[in-house]
Amino acid sequence: MAKPLRFIEEPARSTPVKAETQVLVVGGGSAGVSAAVAAARQGADVILVERLGYLGGLASGGMIILLLTLDDGRGRQVVGGLCQEVTERLDQRGAAQFPSQDEWGSADETLVQRDQSWGLVWGHGPHRVRYSVAYDPEELKFALNGMVEDARVQLLMHTHACESIVEGDRIAGVTFQSKAGRFAILADVIIDASGDGDIFVSAGSAYEKEKVLPWLWFSMGGVENPDDAIRAGGWFFHTIGKDKVLLPWGATDKVSRKIDATDPDDLTYAELECRKQVMAEVDRLRKEAPGFRNAYLCHIADQLGITESRRLVGEYMLSREEMDIPCEDVIAITGHWTKYESLYYIPYRSLLPKEFSNLLVAGRCISVDHRVHHATKEIPPCMATGEAAGTAAALAVQNGLGPKALDVKKLQQQLETRGAILRL
Repeated sequence: MAKPLRFIEEPARSTPVKAETQVLVVGGGSAGVSAAVAAARQGADVILVERLGYLGGLASGGMIILLLTLDDGRGRQVVGGLCQEVTERLDQRGAAQFPSQDEWGSADETLVQRDQSWGLVWGHGPHRVRYSVAYDPEELKFALNGMVEDARVQLLMHTHACESIVEGDRIAGVTFQSKAGRFAILADVIIDASGDGDIFVSAGSAYEKEKVLPWLWFSMGGVENPDDAIRAGGWFFHTIGKDKVLLPWGATDKVSRKIDATDPDDLTYAELECRKQVMAEVDRLRKEAPGFRNAYLCHIADQLGITESRRLVGEYMLSREEMDIPCEDVIAITGHWTKYESLYYIPYRSLLPKEFSNLLVAGRCISVDHRVHHATKEIPPCMATGEAAGTAAALAVQNGLGPKALDVKKLQQQLETRGAILRL
C-alpha cells in the first residue's frame, strides 16, 4: 500500500522580474529556434530561453541528425523557409549530405541504395529518392547560434522553465529557475516550444500524453570500409566524417518497458538502461561486425531519443483521416518520412490552445492525433511550425492583437514571402 503524500508549507515570496519582452519563446530546440528567429526577423523583441547549454535539442544533442523529410515522396519539396536555410548553411560548410534536386523522386535503385546507406530513405517500397538530409550535429549548433545572433534574439541558456503566470485567459509570463535563483519574464505573446508542453500544461491547457520506448543514438569512428559493413546488414548508416557511422533508434535492444518522458524516475531508469545497452552494442560490434574491430565510440547522445510525451488538445486536432486534404488556415505542409505520397496540411488552429488568448505552441507537442504525430514530430515540420508560430506572434504584437484574432491570410502571405511552402 502506497504511503500518503506528505506536504510542506513554503513561505510566500516575491519573484523578481528579470525582463519584459514582446515575444517569449520557451525551448531552444529546432522549433523554438525557428520561432525566435522568425519573430525577430519580423521585427519583434524576442527572448529565447533554453534549459541546456546549446541549441537544437534532439536535432543536435539528441543526435537525431537526419532531416526526414523536406519532400512529399513525389519529388516535390514541401518544407522550405528556415529549414531550407539551415540546410544551405550546413552545406556551405561541407556538413550535410543530401541528394541533388534532379534526383528527388527517382526510382533508380543505385541512388536509392546510396541514400539508404545514409539513413535518408525509410519505410516500405517501392522506394524513391527523398529530399532528406544527413548532417553534423556540432555544425547544426553553430548554424543555429549564428541565426539567433544575426536576428538579435536575446538568448538565455541554462535556465529551466517552472510555471506559467496565468491572468484570466492570458499568460502574463513564465517563472524560471537557474543557478542565480528564481525569476520571471513577462511577455505579450508566449510560444511553448518545450517539446513536452511544459508551459501549456502548467497553465492548465488540455492535453494528451503517450508513453514511449526511449533510445540513445550514438556514433562510432574508425570503421574499416563502412560501405562493406553497411552492405553486410548492420543497423547503422554513414554520417558526416571519415569512417564514421551513426547508430540510431533500434541499434540496441529495447528497454524493458515504455516510460513516461515527464516522470524523473522513468527518465533516470531510461538514462541508465539505455547507456548500458549502447556500451553492450559497442562491445558486440567490435567482436562480431565486419570492420568494427578497431572502431571507437565517438559520441553518445546527450539527450534520450524521446519523440512523444504530451500533445496539446487545441482549437483543432489534425487527424490521420485528413491526410492529403488541404485546409484554409494551413501554415505548414509536411510529408511522411516512412510513407510516400502522404501529406498533412497543418492548420494554424493546431498551434492554438483553447484556453488562452496569447499562447502559441510549436514543435512536436502541437495539436495532432497520435498517428499524425509520427509525421509532425520530425525536425523539418517542427521547424516549419516554429517559423509559423514566431511569425504569427510578431504580427499579433505589431497589430495589437492576440494570436487568435490574427488574419491568417496575412500570416500565410508573410510565411510564403520568407520561403515557406503552403501550396503545391
